[in-house]
Amino acid sequence: MEDGSKEGSAMTDSKRHERQTSLEEADPSIGLFGRLLVGLSLLLTFLTLPLSIWMCIKIVKEYERAIIFRLGRIIHGGPKGPGLFFILPCTDSFINVDMRTITFDIPPQEVLTKDSVTVSVDGVVYYRVQNATLAVANISNAHAATRLLAQTTLRNVLGTKNLSEILSDREEIAHSMQTTLDDATDAWGIKVERVEIKDVKLPLQLQRAMAAEAEAAREARAKVIAAEGEMNASRALKEASLVIAESPSALHLRYLQTLNTIAAERNSTIIFPLPMEMMQPFVKH
Repeated sequence: MEDGSKEGSAMTDSKRHERQTSLEEADPSIGLFGRLLVGLSLLLTFLTLPLSIWMCIKIVKEYERAIIFRLGRIIHGGPKGPGLFFILPCTDSFINVDMRTITFDIPPQEVLTKDSVTVSVDGVVYYRVQNATLAVANISNAHAATRLLAQTTLRNVLGTKNLSEILSDREEIAHSMQTTLDDATDAWGIKVERVEIKDVKLPLQLQRAMAAEAEAAREARAKVIAAEGEMNASRALKEASLVIAESPSALHLRYLQTLNTIAAERNSTIIFPLPMEMMQPFVKH
């Protein structure tokens, strides 16, 4: 199984590399007319120096990459940056791509679980652009597409789970969503780094039913614990009675302990129990 997973990941990496290579190392030929336009643009740039230099110099920040198009084609060499790069004013255009990790909230989604319970679930997704060229060339708006795909993936994944699984296995659901999203957005140059389930909201009637069930379970456990305590107490009393029966002096000592306890409570009336043996001389046979 490990060999199969390694082979699968190797195939995914090779496909990703092929897509990147096909876009970044495509034939940059723009034809004879295109070369003529580029030459005229260069000539115009040299004739208008030094003013034109301000139109040729572009700067991208550390977290950005620039995709340069020359007459509609991505130029050879891939994204530029960070730092300084040059373009031709008349024939070149560029698009800045933010490479930082982006976070967005998945709006609450009404989901019907596998056991036919309607719940509202929301989450949060962390992703970043891994390949700027694919994010520009393969899709019109990679960020909006990732958001929409996250919503549908959340509904699809939760639709295969029972309510108890949704409430207890959030990490597993989040990991499943991350894997599905990462595979789907790979062709767009997007890397999904993390997915988290934020909140699961149940219908009010179901909340009341679950609260009543939990209260009943707690009462049942309390009764069991009380019954076990009574049983243990009765066993202890039985053992104590056996010890007292074997030693009459222990019964008198218990009398004295009881009197001490009563006196400590400052009662006005004290009942002193007498052993029956003391009354036998006065009893007529």
